[in-house]
Amino acid sequence: MSATTRADGRSDTARADGFWRELKKELLAAAPSLGIDKIGISSPDPFTELKERLKLHRELGYESGFEEPDLDKRTDPALLFDDPRSIIAIAVAYPSKMKNPPVSEPGARRGILSRSAWGEDYHHVLNDRLKRLGDWLAEKVPEARALSMVDTGALSDRAVAERAGIGWSGKNCFVMSRELGTWTYLGEMITNLPLPPDRPVEDSCGDCTRCIDACPTGALVGPGQLNAQRCVSYLTQTKGILSEEAMEKIGNRLYGCDTCQIVCPVNRGIDIGRHAELQPDPEIAKPLLVPLLSMGNREFKEKFGSSAAAWRGRKPIQRNALIGLGNFRDEAAVPDIAKVLREDPRFELRATAAWALGRIGGSEAEAALAEASVAERDEQAREAIERALETIRSGQSGRRGSRGKNSVDG
Repeated sequence: MSATTRADGRSDTARADGFWRELKKELLAAAPSLGIDKIGISSPDPFTELKERLKLHRELGYESGFEEPDLDKRTDPALLFDDPRSIIAIAVAYPSKMKNPPVSEPGARRGILSRSAWGEDYHHVLNDRLKRLGDWLAEKVPEARALSMVDTGALSDRAVAERAGIGWSGKNCFVMSRELGTWTYLGEMITNLPLPPDRPVEDSCGDCTRCIDACPTGALVGPGQLNAQRCVSYLTQTKGILSEEAMEKIGNRLYGCDTCQIVCPVNRGIDIGRHAELQPDPEIAKPLLVPLLSMGNREFKEKFGSSAAAWRGRKPIQRNALIGLGNFRDEAAVPDIAKVLREDPRFELRATAAWALGRIGGSEAEAALAEASVAERDEQAREAIERALETIRSGQSGRRGSRGKNSVDG
């Protein structure tokens, strides 16, 4: 395998275009053996249009804060990799259905993780697939160089996948594929190999707005426009005290939200379960809520540590468990919620426990709140206790709202 040195001193392959076309064919054929469901090739040109959209996104305050802050790095591969020649985009499908899911019932209410967190942490899974891909390329082209990224990398996975023809960018802000739907993890590899690029896929959403109409919080402010600050998936990953409106919308979601994908017609009938490490453990994907309240760090890591849902730690999950119990109006959980209100050292959880007790109502909940109102020293938690007491005493507790797009997933 020979290499030449260009006038600028950089190494370049001395192969004809036909070699790269053939290598691409071999790569696509090898994808299944590498554990990859779809591969596409993108040019390494700057994502100029994306940069303008990201600027507007930032000006409108729609960012989540989890993104790479440097917009130039997010849109120009040349700032991340010396002399990029192509970007290989990959997609790995995850299941959309759970076999024999446990039942959520009175006294044994359950929360749910989004499907993207059902199996092993996808960051590990995709990094494994990208390593396999890198090793395959190195065997074929020893002088190959590459930089791989998954989710937390600077580039937009979605923008790369869209340009590489993996799928089109749907109105719900997911990349959509006719074969895989939106149930895919995305990753990319910037390379010094001049692989022939693919063409983007034509947008096939048409006039459909089901995802926008179904969004619990109205976070999809327009086709392909997401206000991350309102997105339930984002809210479940924050660590602070949430607004009452947000808590009602969260339902019993412990991590993430799949509503805009569930209602999408493109996803109808698609359930791909070919990757063993992505199959859900029902007791992790849909766990009992009450045991979560007293779970220590070690137990949390043992149970949820292999899931992407664990990346923010146990506090958001425990807070969301309180929210779920409140939305279920689970009277059997009042003693456990009251214990959080009395004993938990984190004011965010005490405040959320107060809200949950106010939502459930009843004399036992009221007594626990009244006792806590005397002992509580944190201002935010004390205010939450007073609001919860007012809710109970005004007779507003225990009322179930109409079941619809914000109803609890049992």
